Amino acid sequence: MQAGTISGAAQLLHISQPAVTKVLQHCELQLGMALFDRVRGKLYPTPEAERLFVEIDKLNRDLVAIRRLAANLRVGETELVRVVATPTLGASVIPPAMTRWCKAYPKGRCELSTNHTREIVNALLLGEADLALSLQDPRHPGIKTECIATGTMVALCPNGSVEAGLGGPLAVAEFDTELIGLAADDALGSVVMNACEAQGVHPQSRITVQTYQLARSLVEAGVGMTVVDPFTAASSDRSKLRIRPLAPAISVQLYLLTAASAPLAQSARRLVKYLGEAAKDCLESIKETPK
Repeated sequence: MQAGTISGAAQLLHISQPAVTKVLQHCELQLGMALFDRVRGKLYPTPEAERLFVEIDKLNRDLVAIRRLAANLRVGETELVRVVATPTLGASVIPPAMTRWCKAYPKGRCELSTNHTREIVNALLLGEADLALSLQDPRHPGIKTECIATGTMVALCPNGSVEAGLGGPLAVAEFDTELIGLAADDALGSVVMNACEAQGVHPQSRITVQTYQLARSLVEAGVGMTVVDPFTAASSDRSKLRIRPLAPAISVQLYLLTAASAPLAQSARRLVKYLGEAAKDCLESIKETPK
């Protein structure tokens, strides 16, 4: 229809003239009617072909659009990825991951937000987020969890404290500086308290906080020491505190959370790769070096 000749169609399709002739004959045979009148080597469309072409042209444009969409999805340039993380991970893991992702996919689109794990679960179940990061496994039947990094809790000791002047792992029984405690209903806070009790230590904290970032900021201000996850520690001001590993070690996992009923798109899965790399970099950055 577009080229007017068999040879012209063959050139447009990058195939041989006999191949075009064969396909056209097969098409007419299946339809049970002629699509072209052949006059002196040229093709003249029949009225039936003219009617069909209007609808076929619509399908062809749709097919071109589908191919373009598939190409965009393949390189992650069209799909919007909605990510939500706890505040600590939003400040430590998300920024370096996004730096890499933006360089790799300059046309990619991402929507970022922070919230607490309970609200994160609701966002995933309601379809308001595609993936999330948390240090807690919510153990919800509608949520799929995947551990993408594993580290250990660490002590943040303000400069000038007894703990900051020593090296090597720090036992909770050796805590001398006042401890800034985590909330009683916090999962990691409970793990820390259980570790203390297992060593016969019952620390009393005058100050307790709801977020790990606030605990870190208080240590940087010289208010006391605290025990936090390694990702919070990674974004601390090293000129104001000393990071020390604990003995025995208290393990902590970084979880990727997704809705069990909604598999991740290719663009989202690519972002997960950079999130995992950024998390591992955070863990490497807090390894103790000689003082």
